[in-house]
Amino acid sequence: MCGIAGFVNDRDAPTARERELVLDEMCQVIKHRGPDDQGTFIADSVALGMRRLSIIDLAGGHQPISNEDGTASIVFNGEIYNYRELQKELTARGHQFQTNSDTEAIIHAYEEYGTACVEHLRGMFAFAIWDARARRLMLARDRVGKKPLYYAHTPQGTLVFGSELKSLLAHPELKREINPEALDAYLTFGYVPDPLCILRGVRKLPPGHFLTFNDGRLAMTQYWDFRFEPDESAETRRAEDYLEELRALLDEAVRIRLISDVPLGAFLSGGVDSSAVVGLMARHSNRPVKTFSIGFNEDSYNELKYARLAAKHFATDHHEFIVTPDICQLVDELAWHFDEPFADPSALPTYMVSKLARAHVTVALSGDGGDELFAGYTRYVVERQRAKFARIPRTVRENVMQPLSQRLPHGAWGRNYLHNVSLDTVDRFLDSVSVFTRLTKRALYTPDFSAQLKGDGLASARFRFLAGRVHTNDPLDVLLYLDSKTYLPGDILTKVDRMSMAVSLEARAPLLDHKLIEFVARIPAALKLHGTETKHIFKRAISDYVPADILHREKQGFGVPIQAWINEQLRAQMHDTLTDERARTRGYVEPRYVAQLLSEHERGRRDHATPLWALFMLELWQRIFIDDAGARATTTDERLPVAVSEQTV
Repeated sequence: MCGIAGFVNDRDAPTARERELVLDEMCQVIKHRGPDDQGTFIADSVALGMRRLSIIDLAGGHQPISNEDGTASIVFNGEIYNYRELQKELTARGHQFQTNSDTEAIIHAYEEYGTACVEHLRGMFAFAIWDARARRLMLARDRVGKKPLYYAHTPQGTLVFGSELKSLLAHPELKREINPEALDAYLTFGYVPDPLCILRGVRKLPPGHFLTFNDGRLAMTQYWDFRFEPDESAETRRAEDYLEELRALLDEAVRIRLISDVPLGAFLSGGVDSSAVVGLMARHSNRPVKTFSIGFNEDSYNELKYARLAAKHFATDHHEFIVTPDICQLVDELAWHFDEPFADPSALPTYMVSKLARAHVTVALSGDGGDELFAGYTRYVVERQRAKFARIPRTVRENVMQPLSQRLPHGAWGRNYLHNVSLDTVDRFLDSVSVFTRLTKRALYTPDFSAQLKGDGLASARFRFLAGRVHTNDPLDVLLYLDSKTYLPGDILTKVDRMSMAVSLEARAPLLDHKLIEFVARIPAALKLHGTETKHIFKRAISDYVPADILHREKQGFGVPIQAWINEQLRAQMHDTLTDERARTRGYVEPRYVAQLLSEHERGRRDHATPLWALFMLELWQRIFIDDAGARATTTDERLPVAVSEQTV
């Protein structure tokens, strides 16, 4: 697991020494991603750099790595789980390996298959390959977006790339100008979805895509997607017909992710997904699996009861930690690590469970992806219940219900619900997952900012485009595809990558194995959401080893008591930050509306914790990356404000 960075310029290439200094700065700023080693490659017009966290082939895996004659070189972030099979296949075709690293398997696969090498990789990755013969740079990102990759084509003709935005910002040609469409997307969803970036001129390479840069021209190709196309025999197949293959794929997905030359463990929340992963790990391990859990003093958010149940059932070497509200002191540090504004408060416990796991292991498996794959979110149940409103004629919904919801005063009972059920399926879903909806943006945005936006926003338009790619008879398939392409890479995987990499911990997600995804997409939606039961077929597949109390527990999610923390520990800081002169004069949001949200929340009239947290994190981001040009917070290990209760179960 590493961080990569670099740039190419065929026209006005600076001197080798200048490129070396810039590249070193780009690498140093992401040292947390790879504390073990730094490697660089500078030749002609290209500069490639990486920071390494040693996981496989500790002695021989130094990057960059080149092919036999040095005409192709790679920097790579990730893990390739089938690299040994690739190595054997490529050796048989005449390729000569100098190391036992998965990185070298990729460069030889590129030699053999060209850009189609990505189709032969099973794992998580973001890499850059410089082909000296073709004078071509190739950037690639894994199928579901586990590993990040930013890039920018500057007006000076330089292509700059990196694992994190802060690497690109270390290049002198990058400017710090906010992209209004990306800002609108953030205030809508609480994160900036691919391919948008919060800064003008910067993009995120979408999952399942590769990019080539040659003679000053960019070309992007999508190499992978999955389709909700049920088997032709789906109508006659029973659930039992899918279970055997599903169990085999789940087992394989976990087994191949146990490859490591360093200590390995797992995050254990006590939910269905993480418990299933730990259970399968235990099957393939000859020693107790090391597991890590986070808890809170607030009972309604504390899942330790179930984590302990799973740990005892699987006889793991279990470690648990209680997070206190003092963790809120870390918000500046977290804002720096995310690079872009990010409003998911579960980043706080994710950071702590990663940091505390890192004291014991270097790699941790997680249950991420199970909700998007098997329909685990309760919002899918809510959407199915509200679908009946689609039977109301559209003219009534658009000409009566929507205008009425808009005329109702702010905070009026039923206003948001009326607006939501008046929408079509996709718009209703977007409205339900929005921090600020079309309705509330009317009051939130300044006239100047509204004028900069194109209609309903580029992000919302992309969501509708993605929804249009699903052609099945069940609306659930549309929602699963949407979440898999937006919320999963934009929120869940971004959160886990940044928070684990912040402490130099590698996180692996077996439920996001692409072969498993392709198979589950063919399973009928009715077997995933069965009535109001979420993850129906997944629960059946793991019922022989996961305790029933965990299988049938109510969905809780990885939440945090953010409302209580905003009301207490963060109350003064949030109020002062959002009412400060800098925040009030940004020009994007109406200060009076923000003040109204603060007042209603502080007086207990309404719960505005989610929108206030989003505005708070946005202002912190602007101060760090716009006002202070990316200056890092001063948080140290000694300041980590956590009350720890660790025990082995």
